[in-house]
Amino acid sequence: MQLVASPTTKANSAAAEAMPVIPPLVNQRLGSVDVYRGFVMLLMMAEVLSFRKVSEALPDSKFWQFLSFHQSHVPWVGCSLHDLIQPSFSFLVGVALPFSLGSRLARGATFGPLFRHALTRSLILIALGIFLRSMHADRTNFIFTDTLAQIGLGYTFLFTLGFYTPRIQIIALSVILLGYWALFALSPLPGAGFDYTITGITPDWEHNLQGFAAHWNNNVNIAWAFDRWFLNLFPRETVFEFNKGGYATLNFIPTLGTMILGLLAGNILRSAPIAPKGKIRMFIISGLALVLAGLLLHVAGINPIVKRIWTPAWVLFSGGLCFLLLSFFYGLIDVGNKRKWAFFLMVIGMNSIAAYLIAHGVDAFIADSLSIHLGKNYAQIFGVPYATLVKGGLVLLTEWLILYWLYRKKIFIKI
Repeated sequence: MQLVASPTTKANSAAAEAMPVIPPLVNQRLGSVDVYRGFVMLLMMAEVLSFRKVSEALPDSKFWQFLSFHQSHVPWVGCSLHDLIQPSFSFLVGVALPFSLGSRLARGATFGPLFRHALTRSLILIALGIFLRSMHADRTNFIFTDTLAQIGLGYTFLFTLGFYTPRIQIIALSVILLGYWALFALSPLPGAGFDYTITGITPDWEHNLQGFAAHWNNNVNIAWAFDRWFLNLFPRETVFEFNKGGYATLNFIPTLGTMILGLLAGNILRSAPIAPKGKIRMFIISGLALVLAGLLLHVAGINPIVKRIWTPAWVLFSGGLCFLLLSFFYGLIDVGNKRKWAFFLMVIGMNSIAAYLIAHGVDAFIADSLSIHLGKNYAQIFGVPYATLVKGGLVLLTEWLILYWLYRKKIFIKI
């Protein structure tokens, strides 16, 4: 991501008349954003290691239980390291936007063409999300819960907000969170005769919330009701009744809130008057405040922390952790200039779309090819319990080598 100065020109005057001018920036490259993105993409790609299977094979090992937990999504309430992949990826979309806008405006772009590009990008991301969710289906699976589709649904709105001041961006974030909270809070709870067979869960499911928090229970909320109408407007193999994980199309609304938090962080990173250590301090303070706010909403029973339906409390809690992670990588990579160790992550982060497509599109092909050429039992070289580590490690290494080849050839997939 190349950072360039943004002089005032006649070419961008049309956008400047309608909205505040994007502030000037220092000419530098932020490796921390690429490394942070590479870190979360590595967490996603590392699913092929399947720590859960190792843990099941070694049930007495607390070490593998710990790793298994943090390579899985929590059933409903709470957070694991794996749960931070999607919010981090979404957050970084917002972080990158001010730099992208500043660079394009400096080259003479105006709002109209930029808006059309943003809209096109949104549509491509949505289409890619649908494509990836349809790879093992008999027909197109019109589902919009994939990370790329969720970002695509909100990206054009994020782009537009990028031309406004941080004050307007914070107001938009507040409206989104309060409005989405009210949408759930004011929706009716299931009655005594409610048929739970259409939800995929039971009334006594151990993760069901009680009292006011029950408005955010799995597949008995307003977002689930919306999908039972919306997704059945598309051609389907069978009638849509529920998503097994509880994920919903409307998650894109609070996900936009996560991207706005990233946009606010990007504004700070791009601000020349703020010293680097001042930026780190702002990130840490903001991160701790957001985490505390999310926890207070959860503990007070106002709103639970649930990633699967992206509750407002989750936006605050996970967004705070994203700020803290950004402060760590920014302080280490760009301020401390400790870059050599991060090359492995940099290769992934600079080509994140390619990494996402490779991890979701060719991992099975690579695994099957390894079995063909190395033998069906090659992965058991260290014993059956560790077979998934051997196979997954070779798949992961192969995927990284593909990305490294793209890096050496300066081939970067951008939308």
